[in-house]
Amino acid sequence: MAGTFSQIYIQVVFAVKGRGNLICKQWKEELNKYIAGIIKGKEQKSIIVNGMPDHIHAFIGLRPSMAISDLVRDIKNNSTNFVNENEFVQGKFSWQDGYGAFSYSRSQVETVFNYISTQERHHKKKTFREEYIAFLKKFEVEYNEKYLFEWIE
Repeated sequence: MAGTFSQIYIQVVFAVKGRGNLICKQWKEELNKYIAGIIKGKEQKSIIVNGMPDHIHAFIGLRPSMAISDLVRDIKNNSTNFVNENEFVQGKFSWQDGYGAFSYSRSQVETVFNYISTQERHHKKKTFREEYIAFLKKFEVEYNEKYLFEWIE
């Protein structure tokens, strides 16, 4: 888009179907790199991709020509195929429906990067459910708990 200038930073969060702890340390880094490659392949900027065994955080520099919903759909579809084709899990792997998308200013990029890079440490203190609901509240996103992810207690 000639003459279009933007600065859009989005953190996307999505979970494994059934909130299963299926993302293993042995292939987690490979999955994160694959997701970063999908983002780059869609001509967006992958700042960091990281997560836990049951969910992923992707921090993206988004161009205004790309709809977040289209990008997340492609990330989830392509990464599902990647996991299944490589037989990383027994049975069929998939992501839950839905996702969270949260926007940030340029001054917050380093803070969000550091937050996502230290997921393991962070989740020693807070569950994914607590983290996700805290995001919704912090960003003042209206929600109904019955439409959130399937939670495993």
